[in-house]
Amino acid sequence: MSEDRETRKKRLAMRSMRRGTKEMDILLIRYRDARLAAMGDAELDAYEALLEENDQDLYQWISGQKPAPAAHAPLVDSIRAVASGAG
Repeated sequence: MSEDRETRKKRLAMRSMRRGTKEMDILLIRYRDARLAAMGDAELDAYEALLEENDQDLYQWISGQKPAPAAHAPLVDSIRAVASGAG
């Protein structure tokens, strides 16, 4: 059975706030609130793939401690912009 778009967005919204580390919860909740509703299918795919990564890696990428892999770099840059208030 296929998941409809709204159910998928709700699932990703929940995964954004139940990460395991408070820092990632805060960063991803801000991003979710700013961008999730307007995401197209390809953007949802990219966000879902990013959410599969572990919090330690995500935090290092978003904070700039380590470069994000090329596949995630545009999305990480977008999250960083929202987190800094620029996006």
